Amino acid sequence: MKIQWHGHSCFQIYTQGGSVVFDPYEDGSVPGLAPLRLTADAVYCSHGHRDHGAASLVTLTGKPCPAQVETVSCFHDDKLGVLRGKNTIHILSAEGLRIAHLGDLGHMLSGKKLEALRGLDALLIPVGGHYTIDAAAAKKLVDELKPRVVLPMHYRLGGMGYDVIAELDAYTSLCNDVKYYEGDTLELGPGTPAQTAVLTYGK
Repeated sequence: MKIQWHGHSCFQIYTQGGSVVFDPYEDGSVPGLAPLRLTADAVYCSHGHRDHGAASLVTLTGKPCPAQVETVSCFHDDKLGVLRGKNTIHILSAEGLRIAHLGDLGHMLSGKKLEALRGLDALLIPVGGHYTIDAAAAKKLVDELKPRVVLPMHYRLGGMGYDVIAELDAYTSLCNDVKYYEGDTLELGPGTPAQTAVLTYGK
């Protein structure tokens, strides 16, 4: 299985049977990112905001989704959605692997919502704060869930990302297992070692 980062919170998961896109962004919605035009078998959006809900920019093949996808309902803020509405976590299962995309999670999880995310091979988690949980909260959630691979998303780096969210190192400075990739794709398999994986946008 391959995980490709298209910038911000947009990822494409490739299985042997096809691919799935999560949280595509609209043109011009995220500073520093190029317009997005993708093709996949399925597309899932955590919520309808411009930087996450551009499903129309993904051309669907007409083939069935190559994975099982479960959802967990939560909120975009820590006020039960009063500030920014609801958010949906997507959990993809295929080829014996489980990957969760947290979207714009804005609060800590507990109970059944937390239990649904245990045993993950990869966790795609926002770390920038302001619109989502911040770096400290993200690290606390990671320490609780113990996924094998963590891919931080929704952060600022150089000219990419919103001015009001934190830079990547606010999160990576809390980790001792960071691996930086020269490209935008991670190959995930049963033997992939535990790590915090930082992918490079557009390469």
